[in-house]
Amino acid sequence: QVQLVESGGGLVQAGGSLRLSCAASTAFVRTFRTSAMAWFRQPPGKEREFVAGISWSGGITVYADFVKGRFTISRDTAKNTVYLQMNSLKPEDTAVYYCAADSTRNLPTQRMRPTYWGQGTQVTVSS
Repeated sequence: QVQLVESGGGLVQAGGSLRLSCAASTAFVRTFRTSAMAWFRQPPGKEREFVAGISWSGGITVYADFVKGRFTISRDTAKNTVYLQMNSLKPEDTAVYYCAADSTRNLPTQRMRPTYWGQGTQVTVSS
C-alpha cells in the first residue's frame, strides 16, 4: 500500500531549480496531518542522509547545513502534500530523494527516524 508518492525529480543543470512534491494517499491523511515530515536523500554509493524536516503545523523547519539557504521545505495541509523547493543546485546534490513521515513526533529534528517512506525520486544535477 503506497502511502507517500514523490514526484518532480529529473535532470537539471548546475545552478538550476527543481521542486519535489510528496502527496499522501487518502488512507494516510490522518497520519500525515499529525506527523513531522522530512526529505532525505541517498547519493550514489553513499548512505541515506537527512535533508530537511517540517513540523505537523508547518511552523518549524530544520535543514541540513549543506542545503541551508538553497532548499525550502513546506507543506500544504489542504492538499496533503509536502514540497521541497531546491534552488542553486550543485552536482553533489545528485541523489535519490525520499519523502518520509515520522508518526511518533510532531516536530522535526536532524536525527528523526521516519516510520514511513516514499519510493524515492531521482534528482540528477549536471555540471
